[in-house]
Amino acid sequence: QVQLVESGGGLVQPGGSLRLSCAASGIIFNLYDMGWYRQAPGKQRELVAVFTSRTSIAYDDSVKGRFTISRDNSKNTVYLQMNSLTPEDTAVYYCSARHRLGPKEPNYWGQGTQVTVSS
Repeated sequence: QVQLVESGGGLVQPGGSLRLSCAASGIIFNLYDMGWYRQAPGKQRELVAVFTSRTSIAYDDSVKGRFTISRDNSKNTVYLQMNSLTPEDTAVYYCSARHRLGPKEPNYWGQGTQVTVSS
């Protein structure tokens, strides 16, 4: 059974930082391009940051220079370090896993973790 379990969300003030984690199980982790998406109220789910290969990364323009995605294959975990947060970053953040030889869309999703940026 595949599980992607996110953690690290919460309430933070503007300008603050959070680090999200996503622990994967049930997959051969290093065969998957891991990523983070988010969905704000009333909006569609959008890509935040994703590994596009073993070493290449793509970021949405809105988070470039503020967010950093990383992964630890020894722990089957992907991280999203979020700095200089703004209220526009408020959303449910989802971890994704896409098999490197599979279709473009992720194969698996986590349950989501809420990030709220507010004073």
